[in-house]
Amino acid sequence: MNLLDPALDRYTHDHTSPRGPLFDALREVTFATMQSPHMQVGRVEGALLALLCRLMGARRVLEIGTFTGFSGLSMAEALPDDGELLTCDIDPVATTTARSFFDRSPHGRKITILLGPALATIAALPAVPFDLAFIDADKEHYTEYYEAVLPRLRTGGLIVADNTLWSGKVLDPKAETDHAIVRFNAHVMADPRVENVLLSVRDGMMLAYKR
Repeated sequence: MNLLDPALDRYTHDHTSPRGPLFDALREVTFATMQSPHMQVGRVEGALLALLCRLMGARRVLEIGTFTGFSGLSMAEALPDDGELLTCDIDPVATTTARSFFDRSPHGRKITILLGPALATIAALPAVPFDLAFIDADKEHYTEYYEAVLPRLRTGGLIVADNTLWSGKVLDPKAETDHAIVRFNAHVMADPRVENVLLSVRDGMMLAYKR
């Protein structure tokens, strides 16, 4: 199910600031070497994540789901020189690609890849609050990731979760993954600790602002 007419999708892409040649190269490598290249965020989503970081004056970011690094590098570019982005993943192949591109960017030094199950990784982190957290990993654990991250977010911090419209399957969920996204969206909607908005950007983005 297409959430946006292809012509309008192209129009939004063409009227969003480009990420730069390094991101074009990363996209080419991802589509040439990864089994599920469409997991990578694109220009519009990457630009939005970077803009949110800039608007918030974010200094510390937590990412759950590195993949090949497009989103992490987009956000790192928006952080100050002393900013920090911790990104969690379990895939050594995808993160090797990510690291190779981080090393080619002057902003890559802000990024630390934490390889291993994200819930265990988060539990072991020091109690230093984050400004923004981006969730884009296995959908079945979205609610658990959200609950693990929210206490580690500063007041006024932001959680952004990707794929929250799930190609429209939220309207007629069948598979367990479909139901997991539906449960997650309902969980955020009912949470008095946050103010939220579900955006129809790409495959859906849930934004939850910590009160």
